[in-house]
Amino acid sequence: MKLMAATALTGLVLAVGSISAGAQALPGDFVFLRDIDPTILQDIRYARSNNFVGRRLSGYDAAECVVKRGVGLALKAVQQDVGKQKLSLKVLDCYRPSRASRDMVVWAQNGRETRAERRYNPTLPKKDLFRLGYIAERSQHSTGAAIDLTLVDLAADNSAAFDPAKIYADCTAPEAARAPEGSVDMGTGYDCSDVKSHTAARTITPAQRRWRNTLVAAMAKQGFVNYSKEWWHFSMPGAGGEAYDFPIRRR
Repeated sequence: MKLMAATALTGLVLAVGSISAGAQALPGDFVFLRDIDPTILQDIRYARSNNFVGRRLSGYDAAECVVKRGVGLALKAVQQDVGKQKLSLKVLDCYRPSRASRDMVVWAQNGRETRAERRYNPTLPKKDLFRLGYIAERSQHSTGAAIDLTLVDLAADNSAAFDPAKIYADCTAPEAARAPEGSVDMGTGYDCSDVKSHTAARTITPAQRRWRNTLVAAMAKQGFVNYSKEWWHFSMPGAGGEAYDFPIRRR
């Protein structure tokens, strides 16, 4: 009986070890946001083609939000707060492998600009996006302390999906003409490199400004700081540290 029990226990340990080996082991204090709060919506753009580069970026092997634990817990508190207004957070980018930032640099310097790419920077050449502060060569995202996100009205119809074969207006156009975001109308699309994306831009409507203010206020309440050139970008001071380059894989 003891031999049989020991054999069964060994088999169980091996099985658990096999399951653990198939999952990604995260370094440091990184966690999967779904393990902290599965109610926060996720649309990790760089794991798909719906982004300014037009393809999956290096290191995004899965569409999963990975953050430092403290950032994840703070986001959970924000989610509980906005939930009282029948809203939800939707994260668009979280931890970003350093190799993805290098991928962006290569893209910016390749000397080509397609019509689809120009939707994201309608008035600026892409080679200038780093110099002007719209893309960072060394991103806080790689430390796990930065997050890109928006708000979703849970009472609205958010079913419109991005169609890669469709020609959309640029990211500064009225909401009905630009690519669908599945979120509230913040005045521009995500990753829009334009002055209209500046959080305090004067060219947006009062309704769009209210949405931005709602997001900034909810995030600030939990210690997040907004980047003034991007209404969607927030970071948590002191939560970062060294930059990482591990790929994002499935949980």
